[in-house]
Amino acid sequence: MFRPTALAALASLLAGVSAQQVGTNTAEVHPALTWYKCAAGGTCTAQAGKVVLDANWRWLHNTGGSTNCYTGNQWNPTYCTDGVTCAEECALDGADYANTYGISTSGNALTLKFVQPNSNGENVGSRLYLMADDSTYQKFDVMGQEFTFDVDVSQLPCGLNGAVYFSEMDADGGMSKYTNNKAGAKYGTGYCDSQCPRDIKFINGEANVVDWTASSANSGTGSYGSCCSEMDIWEANSISAAYTPHPCDVTGQTRCSGDDCGYPSRYSGVCDPDGCDFNSYRQGDHTFYGPSMTVDTTKKFTVVTQFITSDGTATGTLTEIKRFYVQNGVVIANSYNKISGISTSFNSITGDYCDQQKAAFGDTASFQNHGGLTTMGQSLARGGVLVLSVWDDYAVNMLWLDSTYPTDCTKDGCYRGTCATTSGVPSDVEVSAASAYVIYSNIRFGPIGSTFSGTTSSTTTSSTSKTTTTTSSSKTTTTTTTTTTSKPTTTTSSTKTTTTTTTTTSASGATQTHYGQCGGIGWT
Repeated sequence: MFRPTALAALASLLAGVSAQQVGTNTAEVHPALTWYKCAAGGTCTAQAGKVVLDANWRWLHNTGGSTNCYTGNQWNPTYCTDGVTCAEECALDGADYANTYGISTSGNALTLKFVQPNSNGENVGSRLYLMADDSTYQKFDVMGQEFTFDVDVSQLPCGLNGAVYFSEMDADGGMSKYTNNKAGAKYGTGYCDSQCPRDIKFINGEANVVDWTASSANSGTGSYGSCCSEMDIWEANSISAAYTPHPCDVTGQTRCSGDDCGYPSRYSGVCDPDGCDFNSYRQGDHTFYGPSMTVDTTKKFTVVTQFITSDGTATGTLTEIKRFYVQNGVVIANSYNKISGISTSFNSITGDYCDQQKAAFGDTASFQNHGGLTTMGQSLARGGVLVLSVWDDYAVNMLWLDSTYPTDCTKDGCYRGTCATTSGVPSDVEVSAASAYVIYSNIRFGPIGSTFSGTTSSTTTSSTSKTTTTTSSSKTTTTTTTTTTSKPTTTTSSTKTTTTTTTTTSASGATQTHYGQCGGIGWT
C-alpha cells in the first residue's frame, strides 16, 4: 500500500488543510453514527458514536478573520513564516458535512459520496474518524477480538477505493501533547499512517512549512511526515478487495524527517510501507469476489475480521488475522491461496503465509523487517482509531488493487483484479464515476464469534439483524438483540440541510478534492 501526496484543493481560492487553532465561522457538529459493542453469546448493545472529518479537508484561515493561510499550493507568508507562528496565527473551521463533502449518516449507516458538488465547485473523496465523544476518538483494542461491519461497494467501480482501517493515532488528536494544537480530535487532527505522509500540513502542533515543495497545483510536501502502525481492515471496490497489516518501529503517532520517512528511499523508513496483503484475486482465486461471484458485490454484505492471539487472550501475541464474509445469511469463509510456491492451506494472514508470499512474489521483506505480526499486534493492543474513507489514486490509478500492476508484469503477484490497465485515471473517474458512493453500516466489535451469524451451508436464510449479530461463526444462528435502531442499508445519502459554511468569504469550503491513500508503486 502506498499513500500518494496528491491532495488537491477545490480551487485556488480555497484555504489549506489542518489548522491548530479553532475558527468560529462555522459550528462543528459531528454526525451521529450508532455502532455496537457485543458480548460473548451475541448480545450487542448500541453505542452512541459520532464521526469527524479529517483536518486536511477543512478551511484554514487567519485567527479571528477569513484570510486564507494556505492557497493553491503555497502557504501565506503573512501568517506562516515558520511552523510555530503559522500554528498560532491560523485557525481550523467547522464543516458542512452533507452539502460540502457529501457525508451523511442515518442510524448505524455512514454514506460517503465520491464527488459532491458545492458552492465552491466540488469535493472529491473524504476521510473520517469514529469518535467516543465530541473531543475524543474511539479507540479499539482488537487483540483476541473481532471487528465486523456491513458494506455496500456496488457503486464503486475500477479506480475507486472504500477503505476502513485502524491507525495508532492519539485519542485526542495530539491536543494534550502539543500546546499549539487547540483543535484536537474535535476537528480531526493528528493523522498518521504507515506511509509517513509528508503532505500533512500540521504535524505535532506545527505547520509543515520547512522545505515545502509543490507537488501539484493544489498540494505539496514538507520536510516532515507523520508515522504510525496501521491495520488495513478493508480496501476495496466492486472488483477487488484486500486486507493488510503494516507495522512500524515507532510507538504511536511520530513525526519523521529524511530517511525515517522512507524518503527518498522507500524502505529506509521506520514503517513498513508494503504490508502483507491478502487479495483473493492476487492469490489466484478469480471467481471469489466481484459482481455475481461467491461474494456478490452487487449487493450488501458483511465483513468479519478476527485477530487471533497465541493464547486466545487480549494479552497474547498476534498469530493470525482471519477473514469471513456473510451474505444472504450465509457465512462465507475467505478464499484459499492458489498460487504456486505458497501453501494452498492458507486463507488468512499468518507469519508463514507472509514469508511464503513475499518469497513467491519476489517482494521486499519489509513486513518482516519491521516485526511482522508481533509488532502489529503490539500496536493493536495499544489501541487504534477507526478510519473510514473513499478516494481515488493520483499515483498509480488504483491499479495496485484492481488491475495488473506493474502494467507490463506477467508473473504471479502482479494480477490483482480484472480492471483494465488504462482504468482509474482520476480525471476520468471523477467524471464517469461522479455519482459513486460507499455505505458502511452496522459496525460491531466484540469477542470472537459474537458479532456475526449465519449458516455455512449453501442453503440461504434470511439476513441477520442490522442492529446485532450473534453467537458464533459456526453452523447455526441464534440472534439476540438489545437495540432497536432502524435498518439503514438502502440509505445513500441523508437529507441535506439548508445551512451553508460560506459565512465570511468564498474560502469557506472543502480544501481537499483529491485524496491519495493506500496504493502502490509496484508494491502492495
